[in-house]
Amino acid sequence: MREQRNGRGFERASRAREFHVFVAGAGGRLLHVATLLTAETRSRNPYAQALLTAVLARTFAVWDGLHDDDPYDLARRDLAARFARGAWRYHRGRGGVLSALTPQERLVVVLRLYEGVDEEQVAALLGLSGARVRAVCARAVAALREAARRDSGAAA
Repeated sequence: MREQRNGRGFERASRAREFHVFVAGAGGRLLHVATLLTAETRSRNPYAQALLTAVLARTFAVWDGLHDDDPYDLARRDLAARFARGAWRYHRGRGGVLSALTPQERLVVVLRLYEGVDEEQVAALLGLSGARVRAVCARAVAALREAARRDSGAAA
């Protein structure tokens, strides 16, 4: 009986270590993704931190059930879904690089261009057609170019 308890305790501690290694390796990138989505700055990103905390809590809760699944992919999908559900909170940019974009545009740009997720996967994740994802991405890139053009014109 004691061996079983020690065995389970060892197994639980091993899984917890695996999760900590995952967070140490992927946490920074996931925080950057969350910061881009919430359009906050790197130095001031409380909404992104709260979003990431919720995602990591859920990832830890299902950690034992992940066998051949990619934990980063799971966390990124959860991050995107949580952001999409609460996007009304992040409508106004807070000075971040993507603050000129709407929440949907930020989500598409971050997933497609920053994370390199396939168009079909983004469409499935957001419940949009592939053509709609392409249109949103093109509109967002145009808006970013225009914002950059305005910023460079104002600086000159």
